Amino acid sequence: MQIILPEKVQYILHTLEETGFEAYAVGGCVRDSLLGREPDDWDITTSARPQQVKAVFPRTIDTGIQHGTVTVMMGKEGFEVTTYRIDGEYEDSRHPKEVIFTANLVEDLKRRDFTINAFAYNDRSGIVDAFDGMTDLQNGIIRCVGEAKERFTEDALRMMRAVRFSAQLGYSIEEKTKEAIIELAPNLKNISAERIQVELVKLLQSPHPDYLRIAYDLGITKVILPEFDRAMETPQNNPHHVYNVGEHLLHTLSYVKPDRSLRIAALLHDIAKPDTEETDSDGISHFHGHADAGEEKAAAILRRLKFDNDTISKVKKYVKYHDYKIEPRPRAVRRALNKIGKEYFEQILELKQADMLAQSTYQREEKEENLRQVRALYEEILRKEECVSLKELALTGKDLMELGVPQGKQLGMILQQLLEDVLENPEHNTREYLVTLVQQKII
Repeated sequence: MQIILPEKVQYILHTLEETGFEAYAVGGCVRDSLLGREPDDWDITTSARPQQVKAVFPRTIDTGIQHGTVTVMMGKEGFEVTTYRIDGEYEDSRHPKEVIFTANLVEDLKRRDFTINAFAYNDRSGIVDAFDGMTDLQNGIIRCVGEAKERFTEDALRMMRAVRFSAQLGYSIEEKTKEAIIELAPNLKNISAERIQVELVKLLQSPHPDYLRIAYDLGITKVILPEFDRAMETPQNNPHHVYNVGEHLLHTLSYVKPDRSLRIAALLHDIAKPDTEETDSDGISHFHGHADAGEEKAAAILRRLKFDNDTISKVKKYVKYHDYKIEPRPRAVRRALNKIGKEYFEQILELKQADMLAQSTYQREEKEENLRQVRALYEEILRKEECVSLKELALTGKDLMELGVPQGKQLGMILQQLLEDVLENPEHNTREYLVTLVQQKII
């Protein structure tokens, strides 16, 4: 089978071969090519030592030279070229104590995580598949190279990668690989929050974000996201729901687009329900205040996982307002837009839709009609460019000062009163009307 390699990758491989070394495209780029997908990047492995690679190419960067990796620059594009290596003993569930260079490609492939990531390819040799990864690729199986316990002991993050690849490809995880994860999942406590975050986001943005359920079944979320385990153990005895809290979160995930912040919010929107659960005299569960409590709980989780402030800010907003009641009336939608913020409103509506679809069918038609009407009114407000915030008001603070209103608290109060008028009557948002209103001291 022939893979069409990018021109720059071909050049690097041929240049190394012409200099007397072996060189192959390796890993995920070969897997993706076999699946008919466009690889995100191309990694190269070679028998050449790092200094020999540096001697062959005019522009290189020592990105991980102690582990055998040199980045070869081709114009503005970089390609990681790594020497065949054997990893020594691992001490911290991530780093080998030493790296031993080897001239044997198969020895290098032995240290890779899964059979479907252990392919190598060049035009001269074709596909090198030392661990029958092709069969696993055809059968849709995630299987460790060699002994699963060894691979996961070397790098505990590989356990999350197994679930992530399963979610991205829709594959099942082989039984011995599962057994090793169940045994070794506690070792994930040794992995940095930043690395955990990257794998979690990739899983959530995959075509099967609900495969987080597999991470729960294998004991992974107990270490990285114990709040989710508690959600999975919290029933919802309420006619609006058919799943426990955790299952409801998983179903909600499947109904939102793979936007990073939106998928995270879908996972966390009801994360505080276990903290706010109350049962009435009829045995019905209620979760009053779960959205406000969830806003802070979600923020704490994301800070623990070292998410950036922008993501935390968006997710907090989505969680806080996912259950906010919006009446299908123009002025109510304008006020909701003012309260929530126009930049967040579309995502809030999508999260509301997903939340509804992950509930029972109780009052489904009424809920769908309400959302449909709210969305139609929202789109009409956008089309008409109606004012929903102070920055869209036809009169500014500077205008008020020119009219004689002193700077300070009074100015802010008057602006807010003007906005209140315009939210009720959007046709009032003209400079002439608002100036007259101020001058007549009607407000």
